Amino acid sequence: MPVDVFDKLRRRLGGVPAGSSLPPADDHSEEEEGMARMSFLQHLEELRSRIIRSLWGAAVAFGVSLFYSEKLWSAVCQPAAAALKSLGYEPSLYAIDPMEGFMIIWFKLPLVCSIFLASPWVLYQVWAFVSPGLYRRERRWAIPFIFCSAGLFIVGGLFAYFVIFRFGLTFLLGIGQGNYVKPICTVTHYFDLFVNVVLGVGLVFELPVLIFFLTLLRIVTPGFLLKHSRYAILIIFILAAVITPTPDAFNMMLFALPMCLLFYVGIFAGYLLVLHRENRRFPWRRVLMISLGVLILLALIAYFMLPRYGIELVPHWPFFKHWR
Repeated sequence: MPVDVFDKLRRRLGGVPAGSSLPPADDHSEEEEGMARMSFLQHLEELRSRIIRSLWGAAVAFGVSLFYSEKLWSAVCQPAAAALKSLGYEPSLYAIDPMEGFMIIWFKLPLVCSIFLASPWVLYQVWAFVSPGLYRRERRWAIPFIFCSAGLFIVGGLFAYFVIFRFGLTFLLGIGQGNYVKPICTVTHYFDLFVNVVLGVGLVFELPVLIFFLTLLRIVTPGFLLKHSRYAILIIFILAAVITPTPDAFNMMLFALPMCLLFYVGIFAGYLLVLHRENRRFPWRRVLMISLGVLILLALIAYFMLPRYGIELVPHWPFFKHWR
């Protein structure tokens, strides 16, 4: 690990006595002047303050979610209703325990929603806690970090809700159909599966932010990640097999392919950071022009080739259909 990372950690964890300073390198003297110095007790006090503020933000989000619990529960039940209808069953969920409906609809569901609503505030508190150990120029990434982290978390949850969970649930409920098997979904089992998939995918979508943050701390480099990308892709497919609720390859690919794309997006973001450190610029204009040309070429090929195979584009999922 580079020396400046150790310097940051020592300053952040109180390794520098009050009134003393580490001998900075000539190239980073001005940057290190912008790093806050905290004692160990100050570090713990700051951690306590950030945790309390995060909890207050989550409590406010919980109150807002509690007010809309019934509407939220109706939205959560939509994948189950659609899956059961498509299989020819009655779209109903069953409560076995008298307290089951109350605990799910009026407590657990608002709690999960509050996690998504409060994520920007919580991530801001995380950044505010970490930022004193960073250089002054690195603190400028605060707003992009918060928006990208919260945005990816929410986008991951939406992707799980609209794509992965719906396809996976239809597959699971259809197992054994026509062979004397009728699915009966309880409220608890359905909601537990829903939370595991949505939160799991939301957290995994933080991969680009994690890669960027590790590059920011100089722990990894884009070149190192590209060199070992085959191992990363293997790990992504293993995670996809664990997180997706079904054992079939189609649903696993629905999760793994976006994750592979996000992995390379994170590498690209880290590469931009490296260029910024080296006072170099990325050739945005040239890359955008090439990308636009490739997209136009692919659109023309699809426009002329798809009708030959009897495929028509439609404005809804899965965005194409066979008309022959």
